[in-house]
Amino acid sequence: MIYRILADIVVFVHFLWILFLVFGAFFGSKNRLIKIFHISGLAFALVIQLFDWHCPLTHLEFWLREKHSPSLTYSGSFIIHYLEKLIYIEIPSYLILILTILLCGLNVWIYIRKKKLNT
Repeated sequence: MIYRILADIVVFVHFLWILFLVFGAFFGSKNRLIKIFHISGLAFALVIQLFDWHCPLTHLEFWLREKHSPSLTYSGSFIIHYLEKLIYIEIPSYLILILTILLCGLNVWIYIRKKKLNT
């Protein structure tokens, strides 16, 4: 039971991490530490996509689910089930790579724009 709960928490944290990568520039433009953490996260996401690796949170979630029940495919709660559908969206990997590159470019543009407005 504890592994299932931990796996659900990992899915929720994974979802929050994705939201941070998408919207982090709005917070990072005001705080240097958040900016460094956000840009590092974007770089890490880009490297993961370039080398076709899985996110460490994905590995952790799968490991926890395997520990909970090796034979179940749907072992989370209703909300977690649909969060997983958003996190592990079934689109080609090249499209995810393109979207990751566009996200990085958008965030760079936001950071540059905010810096120009502040000077």
